[in-house]
Amino acid sequence: MIEEILPVDVMSAEAFDDDADTHLFAEERAAVADAVPRRRQEFSTVRRCARTALGELGIPPVPLPPGTGRAPQWPPGVVGSMTHCSGYRAAAVARASRLHSVGIDAEQSAPLPQDVLDLVALPDERDLVEGLGARSDTVPWDRLLFSCKEAVYKAWFPLAQRMLGFDGARIDIESGGFFSARFLVPPPRAAGNPVPRLTGRWMHRDGLILTAIALPCP
Repeated sequence: MIEEILPVDVMSAEAFDDDADTHLFAEERAAVADAVPRRRQEFSTVRRCARTALGELGIPPVPLPPGTGRAPQWPPGVVGSMTHCSGYRAAAVARASRLHSVGIDAEQSAPLPQDVLDLVALPDERDLVEGLGARSDTVPWDRLLFSCKEAVYKAWFPLAQRMLGFDGARIDIESGGFFSARFLVPPPRAAGNPVPRLTGRWMHRDGLILTAIALPCP
């Protein structure tokens, strides 16, 4: 599914259940040594997906421990992103010579818990969600907004190397499967140039919401 909203330069892999026998490197096992079984399974499966995607780039299996900000530590010359939610895990990778950054997110197709929208959305974004909902109730637009913000953060962090609050970017969603983010804080930089805006794609299918951003090199 995720490959449908990613450009051809991005390799991806996904899973809809966990494999209890997934191999982990020592660095990875240490990262989840104290985690509950469910977290270890998610962690293991999404790294299996990542190594499968890396294999499509000709890169052999390597450790992918979490680093700064819990972002995965990718091999040199690679950019990528991982995501997991109930019933779905995915990873996407690309050569750094082709893309500056990748960000993907997956969410269950269900409205956000009560009052969460007020915590994560700007006033304009709440108006956007309300307007989209008035035109169609087939998508949980508040959850889609949240997923867009997650994908934006995952694309942002490798470039900026600092946190981004929910109020740090203004999301705009198009009903046709596209979205954009305009930064309201000093933007990240790629190849020395500011990146004031990111664009991405979204899909809603089979009980899942998927969002993806890929920032190409010039």
